[in-house]
Amino acid sequence: MPGPAQLREVKALNGTIETIGNGAVPQGTAGKPSLLPTPPKPAENATSQDSIPPPGHALTGKQEHYLKRELLSQQVDFEISELESTTALQRFGAPFRSDYGEVAPVDSDLPILRFIFVHHVRNFPFLDQAREKEFWQDKLQVFLELFAQKHISSSEDRLEESKRRKLSIKAKKLVELMMVSGIPTASGYEERIRFSELEVVDRGAQDQGLLVNAPEGHAINGWDVNVAGVRTTSVKRTLRYHQHAEFLIRVRRPGTPDHYVGRRYGEFSKLQKQLRTELPGKVLPPLPRKNKNSTVSTFLRGDGDDDASSVSSASTQNTGMTHDDSGSLRSLIGAGHRRAASLQPDRSSPRASSEYRREHVTLYREDQRVSLRAFLRTYLQNPQIAGSKAMEEFLTGNPVKLNEEEREDLDRRRAMDEKRIEEQKRFYEIARQRAKELDMYMERFRRDIVESNGLTRLFKEIREKERIADLTTEYQKFAEWLRIEVAATIYHLFLAEDNSPELFAQAKRIHSMIPYGALKQVIRFANPAMVMSGVLDLFLAQPFGARSLAQRVLGMALNDGIRTFQKSIDSLVTKIDDAAFCEKLKRFVNADEDTKNIVRNEAVVDGVDLIVAILKSDHLDPEPTPEQVGKIFNAYVAWNNAVVNVDDEMKAGAQLFAYLKQLLKMYTRQRDKAMMLAVIEEPVTLQLFRDLFTIFYEPLVRVYKSANVYNSVTDFAAFADDMFRVLDLAQRQDVSADPNQTVQSFIDLCARHQDNFYKFVHEVHVHDNGLFSQLMGWLEGILEFLRHGPKGGKLDMNALFQGAVEMQQVDKAAAVAEIDNLIRWQEERKKWHHDKTRQKMAADHHSSSSATDPPLTPGSGTFRSSDFGINEADLADMNDEIARGDGSSGSESADEDGVENADPIAAERKRRARKQDRLRRSAGEPVKPEVKQLKGLREGFLSMLRMVLAD
Repeated sequence: MPGPAQLREVKALNGTIETIGNGAVPQGTAGKPSLLPTPPKPAENATSQDSIPPPGHALTGKQEHYLKRELLSQQVDFEISELESTTALQRFGAPFRSDYGEVAPVDSDLPILRFIFVHHVRNFPFLDQAREKEFWQDKLQVFLELFAQKHISSSEDRLEESKRRKLSIKAKKLVELMMVSGIPTASGYEERIRFSELEVVDRGAQDQGLLVNAPEGHAINGWDVNVAGVRTTSVKRTLRYHQHAEFLIRVRRPGTPDHYVGRRYGEFSKLQKQLRTELPGKVLPPLPRKNKNSTVSTFLRGDGDDDASSVSSASTQNTGMTHDDSGSLRSLIGAGHRRAASLQPDRSSPRASSEYRREHVTLYREDQRVSLRAFLRTYLQNPQIAGSKAMEEFLTGNPVKLNEEEREDLDRRRAMDEKRIEEQKRFYEIARQRAKELDMYMERFRRDIVESNGLTRLFKEIREKERIADLTTEYQKFAEWLRIEVAATIYHLFLAEDNSPELFAQAKRIHSMIPYGALKQVIRFANPAMVMSGVLDLFLAQPFGARSLAQRVLGMALNDGIRTFQKSIDSLVTKIDDAAFCEKLKRFVNADEDTKNIVRNEAVVDGVDLIVAILKSDHLDPEPTPEQVGKIFNAYVAWNNAVVNVDDEMKAGAQLFAYLKQLLKMYTRQRDKAMMLAVIEEPVTLQLFRDLFTIFYEPLVRVYKSANVYNSVTDFAAFADDMFRVLDLAQRQDVSADPNQTVQSFIDLCARHQDNFYKFVHEVHVHDNGLFSQLMGWLEGILEFLRHGPKGGKLDMNALFQGAVEMQQVDKAAAVAEIDNLIRWQEERKKWHHDKTRQKMAADHHSSSSATDPPLTPGSGTFRSSDFGINEADLADMNDEIARGDGSSGSESADEDGVENADPIAAERKRRARKQDRLRRSAGEPVKPEVKQLKGLREGFLSMLRMVLAD
């Protein structure tokens, strides 16, 4: 029988479900399978010995783990939901006060959140100096309880995904991941299920970076577009013709033949304006600046010999040029930089230079073409924009036919795009090879960091050694690895991407505008602590008890919003023309939470809209008349018909219901702003803000002053100047440039400035008064919990289960069946998610990327989540659940506001379409089995959890 930390027997191979130990990886999974692996096969020999509990145990390792996970998930759900309660902090225990006296850790109703607060929040550097009564009780607790009493509207009230709900989902999953990975079981046989190919998707995703710039095979939300070429068109203005550039866009959609459309730069700008009108409130990326520069590229072509590969190795040996370098795209990324007019032939070449001819080709507005391609593809990443009428018309309206000259231009630019991708691959490959040479040292560095107090030792070394050359060998090699990482990042940002020319130009303009010398002197002689303290005094002072300037400014903004909502409300009240309906909605919005919950439950039980439940409810005055009840039901029926059938006649009858829904939303948002205004008006809000400033800002200012940070301003300016010089040089590289030299030029750039950066870090640590040492100790405290669990012990799931069975709290056979159903559900869900991922990758034509390639980023595989105590399978599960729970984009709420104000029926139609789309995407997803028997374990589990987390 294997020991506690060993891998249990792996029964299924080649993509089937495997059983593994705590964080262990089965042999063979570290290989490099294909990106689209075959679907998992059913596990063979289902009655294998790993389904039999070890002697003396009631549960197998898998049953232990998934029972623990289910019970922890239920507890985390409860505790996160309880944070909305006004008494939540009183149940935390110290340092918060309680009406019931001091709450001991073993009596806390919220043991998980209490443990996280005590060990990872309260002892955070800065906050560890806060006083218990003055800060935690009299300010923070008062403020949070005050905020909870305001009952700011939830997602259900506003019929949309609120940001608080999304944050709540992510917080829940993070806390659950932390507890599941950090708290071990007592038996040591805890096991998880996983697919051996799950890591394949992650590795393959890292190779998708190059496909973003690929001219072909990059479908985004049903559109495969490429700004494939540029042509000139003549437009007559008054007396004469004017020439303009027209960008040729190749458009491909499933089931339809390819077609081309021609669009001028102004039409891209018009598209952006149309999208702002069609999708009000949507945050749109900016349009690239107009760039009229063309690029000249030099090609080598053999006279009478089209086979470029016939260039012998001897002829390229001294020039450093290979066939892949001809037509290099580094030159195309620069704005207006022309290449060298000719190539100097190598006199030692055995092949006569007359066999080649040099051809100069002007690629008209090439930089603009690639930047507009990035612009279009960025827009198409958003499903709403991809499905908009403006985008449909832009990509399909007025298709054009290409002549022979235009097709030649498209072929030339396609070849250049492919050459750009090949060049990027060579750059990353060379950088990876450089990083690979450091693998032995990086493995030592990884082990050193992963070990106990590894971060503390690293920063102690930085504090004691004044130069990189004085560091130990492992840390010097780590600095060398960082140089390669930074070099690859600079190359990727400013040279490799379609939008790199635009980003490079913007960065260069900003750099030229910053007065570094004046900035250095201001930082050197100004006292930021005194400045910020004076600013705070100015904004937070309350002369003679009057409102402070900050309260007046924020209050003015909120009052403007309240008045804006009131105008909308007055307009809707006039349109509704029924004072009883409007009054009842207003009373619901201002009612207590218990009454609101009763009405919401009535809506769920009756299967009607919340508006109907509110207007017919007896819990809110005034009581509706039978005529009013009939009126609202008729409006509700008309509303549903208008949404589904798009019937103008029914739409007219549904307007009343649409106005009522808008009115409820306006009342709710107006109340939210009024509640926020009330919070701001509270004196404790200003006091808390001042204390937080004092706690966090002043220690950083002391470090900043003592470390002479102002010297780093000129160091950064010198680095920026040098970086832009290297980038300019790389953009003007000739076709014979060696990619090794390109890589080395960026690494040398980092090497020239690494000592200045290290000096800055060293000076900060020398003068930090122990601040960063405390920060490292805080981080290592979290890592210690994840790796070894709490000091209070482990969860004995077998004892918990056996005790509940003996006390007849659960039926053993039924409880084991429920646990097995949970395990089976997890297996099927993993399989479903894996298949969906494969289908999506196939639909997006991502199969052209080889998963056998190493990650694009050099050295990106140095650390693993298991190094820090987080199991890879648990992390993958959390990411899957967050992705499923966060199906809507963060900007949907803003979009709905504008659309609903214009047409509530259209907004409801879109909302239902999104709901159907989410249902379609989750079609076939295994449903979590019902859990009844395991609820009998919650009380005993909570007592055990309190004891484990009570330290």
